[in-house]
Amino acid sequence: MVSIIESGGKQYLVKPGVTIQVEKLIAEVGSEIKFDKVLFSGDAKSYQIGKPTLSGVAVTGKVIKQSRSRKVHVLKYKAKSKYRRKQGHRQHYTEVEITKV
Repeated sequence: MVSIIESGGKQYLVKPGVTIQVEKLIAEVGSEIKFDKVLFSGDAKSYQIGKPTLSGVAVTGKVIKQSRSRKVHVLKYKAKSKYRRKQGHRQHYTEVEITKV
């Protein structure tokens, strides 16, 4: 059984036992979290497609950790004007293990 969920403006293909990294969610480590925006759910024999989401269907997961990703360097440069700027950014994320589809 697989499902496609939406979280943080992004879509994720999930099935039980899979670990995903989503945009930061406000939840404690070890707590259960429920994803209500399910776009697709099914397997090889039967499936359901939402228009745009499925009602009454939810995917649950367990919060593994809250962390920050690797640093992304942002460089700005303009030729012939001695203009250079360097900036770094680390995005917050939540790691979730899917327990039930």
